[in-house]
Amino acid sequence: MWVRLTFAKIQPDMMDEFRKIYNGEIVPAVKAQKGNLDIFVLEAVDEGEASISFTSWDNKENGDTYEASGTYSEMVNKVKHTFSATPTLKSYEVKR
Repeated sequence: MWVRLTFAKIQPDMMDEFRKIYNGEIVPAVKAQKGNLDIFVLEAVDEGEASISFTSWDNKENGDTYEASGTYSEMVNKVKHTFSATPTLKSYEVKR
């Protein structure tokens, strides 16, 4: 399994808008991508800390294809006005 985490600091007064766009537009679009297993956001409980968008993929290739297709950038652009800093993307492999 391949996991992609996007760390993004959300402006405190924009969390409701971020959540509305994320759940209403981003989640359905990502779930429709080949190989996507799950998507959700971990909301920071401490002010000033980054929230984390979690996506999991059946393999690295499908995760990479999603990013290379431009869809990842399109999804980030939908909510970038809610960020207080540039987001960071990190990828991880899950081995069992």
